[in-house]
Amino acid sequence: METELKRINKFLSEVGYCSRREADKLIEAGRVTINGIIPEMGTKIAPNDVVEVDGKAINNTKTSFVYLAFNKPVGIVCTTDTSVEKDNIIDFINYPKRIFPIGRLDKPSEGLILLTDDGDIVNKILRASNNHEKEYIVTVDKPISQTFIERMRDGIPLAELNRTTKKCKVEKLGTYEFKIILTQGLNRQIRRMCEYLNYEVQTLKRVRIMNIKLDMPLGEYRELTKDEFKELNELISDSSKEFIPKKVIPKTEKRTRRKKTD
Repeated sequence: METELKRINKFLSEVGYCSRREADKLIEAGRVTINGIIPEMGTKIAPNDVVEVDGKAINNTKTSFVYLAFNKPVGIVCTTDTSVEKDNIIDFINYPKRIFPIGRLDKPSEGLILLTDDGDIVNKILRASNNHEKEYIVTVDKPISQTFIERMRDGIPLAELNRTTKKCKVEKLGTYEFKIILTQGLNRQIRRMCEYLNYEVQTLKRVRIMNIKLDMPLGEYRELTKDEFKELNELISDSSKEFIPKKVIPKTEKRTRRKKTD
């Protein structure tokens, strides 16, 4: 029956193998097969189809998901490609189950990032149209003026991305430090905004994603609490479950565990 069919990227997301974006990359690379055949993008599967990634069958049942909050240090890269990037977030955390980050945090930046094996929640959180807040503390290389604060609030044109940033909340915290709350996540957005105004970012730390706050030591992670997860679900309850690809833009760009050191 047609109602039983499901897109291959949605299937890989729902069973917790990866996000839909990552699934699309795997499909494009020819690493996914359905009943032994490499599918085209958007191919749908039936319940009895055999899906494999790199020759390994994917279990189509998922009983529970993992939701982690991690305090990423500077120098760690938010990628699941452990074969290419030695300083990747997956090897650093060394979690016993397959997980992937929700969004990114630049290599030179630190702070809060969420990780999960629930591909559906990834799509809801990442959609910029949902206006989900992310809060950052930033220091720059010279004294912050009132003009800087007002320009950052009102939106900055980023010619290299052919975009103008959305209006946002900006507050001066000190001579060289400010707080900014964004509802979009353009590539290197805060750094590009500052560069446009002839400021250079010295440090950048994300301290909140929606209702989840940074409260663990640097380099450590914890599971989301039941109350956090309940509120998170309420915040994203109206978010679209369907992933809508973004327009391609040119590149320039509570239990605490410790990372194993051996």
